[in-house]
Amino acid sequence: MIRRYWNINLEQMMGAGVHFGHGTRKWNPKMGPYISAKRKGIHITNLTRTARFLSEACDLVFEAASRGKQFLIVGTKNKAADSVAWAAIRARCHYVNKKWLGGMLTNWSTTETRLHTFRDLRMEQKTGRLSRLPKRDAAVFKRQLSRLQTYLGGIKYMTGLPDIVIIVDQHEEYTALRECIALGIPTICLIDTNCDPNLADISIPANDDAISSIRLILNKLVFAICEGHFSYIRNP
Repeated sequence: MIRRYWNINLEQMMGAGVHFGHGTRKWNPKMGPYISAKRKGIHITNLTRTARFLSEACDLVFEAASRGKQFLIVGTKNKAADSVAWAAIRARCHYVNKKWLGGMLTNWSTTETRLHTFRDLRMEQKTGRLSRLPKRDAAVFKRQLSRLQTYLGGIKYMTGLPDIVIIVDQHEEYTALRECIALGIPTICLIDTNCDPNLADISIPANDDAISSIRLILNKLVFAICEGHFSYIRNP
C-alpha cells in the first residue's frame, strides 16, 4: 500500500480534545499501550499513536474508494449523529445515525425487504398516491414511512453489504461491530479508553464523546474517501 500524507496535526488534535479519555476507573486495561498519562482522574490518550492509526485508516479507505468500494458509517448517540450524517453525505457513503436495528447486516434479506418497502412508500408519497387514500390508511402508511426514514434513511440506496464499516464509539455500537466481525467486513473504530482495541481491524484511539474530536477524525477519513473516489473517477 502506498503511504500518503494526510496532514494529521498533533496540535490540531489536542485543540479538538482528541486526547481526553474516560475516568481512570472506567478504563479497559487493553488500552494501556495507547494511554500516555493520567490527569485529574482522566486517562490521556497518546496522540502519536492516534496519528499513526488514523493515517493507516486513511490509507485503507483511500485505496478502497479508489477501487469503487462502498462504505457504511455508524454512530447513533446524540453527540455523533449529526457529524455522521454530514460526513457520510459529503463522502457519498451510507450511514446509520439513529438506531442500529439488530440483524441489519447479518439478516440482510430482512433489511432488503424493508428497504424495498421504504422505496415503494417514498414513491407513493412522491406521486401523491398516499394523499388519495382514506385518511386512516394514509396515516398508517405515513407513520410507517416516517419510521423507515428514521432508521433506514441513511442506507436507502444500499443494495448489498458494505465493503468497509466505520464505527464512531465502539462501546456504543457493539452490536454493529459484532455483526461486521461475523460477516468478515473490515472495520475502522474510534476507541476511547473504555474500549477493546483488538476487536476492530483498525482502532483509532480518540475521544468519542466530544463533538470536536468526532468531527476531526471523520473529516480526515472523509477527505481520504473523497480523494479515493476522485482517483476512481479518473482511472476507473
